[in-house]
Amino acid sequence: MTGRVFDIQRFSIHDGPGIRTSVFFKGCPLRCAWCHNPESQRPGPELLFFAHKCKSCGKCAAVCANTHTDRCTACGRCVSVCPHGAREISGYEITADEVLEKVLRDRAFYEISGGGVTLTGGEPLAQPDFAEELLKKCKGNGLHTAIETCGFAPWETFLRLLPYLDLVYFDIKGIDPALHRRNTGVDNGLILANAARLKESGKEVVFRMPYIPGYNDGELEAVKSFVGAFPLQLMPYHATGEGKYAALGREYPAAGTQPPEPSVIAALAQRCGAIYEP
Repeated sequence: MTGRVFDIQRFSIHDGPGIRTSVFFKGCPLRCAWCHNPESQRPGPELLFFAHKCKSCGKCAAVCANTHTDRCTACGRCVSVCPHGAREISGYEITADEVLEKVLRDRAFYEISGGGVTLTGGEPLAQPDFAEELLKKCKGNGLHTAIETCGFAPWETFLRLLPYLDLVYFDIKGIDPALHRRNTGVDNGLILANAARLKESGKEVVFRMPYIPGYNDGELEAVKSFVGAFPLQLMPYHATGEGKYAALGREYPAAGTQPPEPSVIAALAQRCGAIYEP
């Protein structure tokens, strides 16, 4: 069983309780204007070129004729010879057993801190077979498991994974269908239907809302009303994805958006009973 990931991050402290290992899946069905991991969106490997690091040494062009063209196949030859770290490949195949081996290296830290493993992305539900296999192996080794999801997948996929999950972080990016389609490229009917079913599943669920000025900042009250008594965590906008869009040769849809002041987010969270962790 293999899947495609673009990072495995050890000692994570923001993707669930305790110290965790976060497995970043490649591929996502949404195209959020503010995405901070654009290298996660497409399912295949991609080349990132960081122009500010390039010294024009020519070593990349010497090994690949497609290095500076739109015919790039992300073969990685240019990455292997670049002495300045100006080129990276995002996305690689890996087996569930290979991921598990990396995860288990930090078992002692999970036990001490109450941590575990978190599947994130991209979108883990876009690779349901791989996600299920990996979660089974993690639970078979007694690990706490969590997933971060946008919820855009058949409910049958949730049913496959829920028996092996201890915690679900579920993103809700807005309630208004037209606004959601404009902001993410997809309708939110399936997402909201899955969220409603998840609330009845008996699983521990934390809903999250990315708070993006000019995009969905008018949706906070509606989202809070939808999640009801379940926890809602506010995730304020930040612009760390902008440089990655440039490295991928794409335009950044949210260019010019200003991150909200922490005091503003804190006040909003207190007013609506949401969670904000600076």
